Amino acid sequence: MKRTREIIFMGIGILTGFALCGPAAQAAATLTASPSSQTFYLNGRQINLTAFEIGGSNYVKLRDIGQAVDFGVDYDGTTNSVHIDPNSPYQEEMNQIAQTTPAPSVTASVPTDGSQYIPKNGDKIACGDGTTYTVTDASGYDASMFADGPLGPLPTASCDWSSFPSISLPPAEARHFSLPDGEYLFLRNLYETRRMQYVLMNLAGTHPDTSQGGRLRYGSKGTPYVSIGLTIPDDLTAHSFWPWRESELTSNFNSCPPGKYYVEAWDVFKNGKFLYTEYKIATDI
Repeated sequence: MKRTREIIFMGIGILTGFALCGPAAQAAATLTASPSSQTFYLNGRQINLTAFEIGGSNYVKLRDIGQAVDFGVDYDGTTNSVHIDPNSPYQEEMNQIAQTTPAPSVTASVPTDGSQYIPKNGDKIACGDGTTYTVTDASGYDASMFADGPLGPLPTASCDWSSFPSISLPPAEARHFSLPDGEYLFLRNLYETRRMQYVLMNLAGTHPDTSQGGRLRYGSKGTPYVSIGLTIPDDLTAHSFWPWRESELTSNFNSCPPGKYYVEAWDVFKNGKFLYTEYKIATDI
């Protein structure tokens, strides 16, 4: 066990150094994370770790490693520091225990009007395939370690939004998949879809190639210079990213402003645990 701990601490040291380097931290902000398909073994026994692939490397939570190997991990909020104790057994933080304690099951009503849904432990979500998916750990919602902080309110208008064609919200949707590594739920997040829509409207309504006087421009046949759809057609390849970064939409739009833009946002769960909100954008020029 001591040798295993030494190997893991060596890896932690490398990751910590990466996180503290200024240029590396700036580069990390532009990286895209995706669920890792790697399997992990401890002393020849497969263990279940939630991992994400970023820049060709696998990243897991320090607490998950501490629990698997059994060493102490503690966070001191007063000094904003993490303490690792290889001589103490792993213990859950009290607030962590409170967040992951199963709550009474409640049938969740997912909003269809674009208002915000915040998942809670015990929520039961009716899926399109007739199954019911139960949320068991929502502690990571809007708390990504890769985000700058909690998301703020939806954008407000910086141009005349009434100059844009009317856009209807797609229906609320819950897609359940049974895969070899677990039970997944993809829940359409209409609130975050609206965030993407409003950012694109502000970009189109202020860019000189697509606007005039703070209003969206139209061609001689009444065709808008920019159109926005809230579902991505199957024949288009979408660019995905998480956590939320407005710069992803800005760079996409500025590369060729006039065109058709399609956006979606999905909350992703695995085995009842919230993983992340995935943002997707596709362009048809």
